[in-house]
Amino acid sequence: MPSPLLTLQKLSVNYGGIQALQAIDLDINAGEIVTLIGANGAGKTTTLRAISRIINIRDGCILYNGQNITRQPAHKIVKLGIAHSPEGRRILARQTVLDNLQLGAYTRFDRLGIKADIEQQFLTFPRLAERRHQLAGTLSGGEQQMLAIARALMSRPKLLLLDEPSLGLAPAIVREIFGIMQTLHTTGVTILLVEQNATLALQYADRGYVLEAGHITLSGAASDLLNDDQVKKAYLG
Repeated sequence: MPSPLLTLQKLSVNYGGIQALQAIDLDINAGEIVTLIGANGAGKTTTLRAISRIINIRDGCILYNGQNITRQPAHKIVKLGIAHSPEGRRILARQTVLDNLQLGAYTRFDRLGIKADIEQQFLTFPRLAERRHQLAGTLSGGEQQMLAIARALMSRPKLLLLDEPSLGLAPAIVREIFGIMQTLHTTGVTILLVEQNATLALQYADRGYVLEAGHITLSGAASDLLNDDQVKKAYLG
């Protein structure tokens, strides 16, 4: 059996005196969509930030493709094949759509490949193609979310960390975003998804982990978690 693409071993993170993650273990196999669900403040976003090395790790280990990346700087994480579409989108509002996409490829030097990938993003996200010269800050919320995902994809990741893609969006736009996510999955991109809408996340995911106060309390096939009484009561409404 092949090794997981990503493994977290006893990962712990502190914010000041607060322990945000407490010795969590997690595996993601190549080609999967895995989701983290839990209440606000459970540690979901912290987990993604720790993987992408935006924040410091107190204890534990991160293995990616068999390599220990626990102490690697963030830009090297991107070069290795991990991209992060952050909560709140964090697009560059005063730059154009095209500028944002070009900046997403900042670790690359293959100009022709970058140009081809920009056109691929415009095929995947036709609304962005229509607005390629528009300032990103003037886009709608849904368009900004599409841009955040497209920008992350410009580094050609093997693993996409996707944080709260539905946040603040109308249901029709959410369905469109998740349809695009599913299409990306069929092209071979592995996805670790953090999503406030636990029902939606579990409907699209292969497996899930439940985080509570920095601990993983439950894990399993997404279909099993959808039908778990404890999960239903706490997160599915």
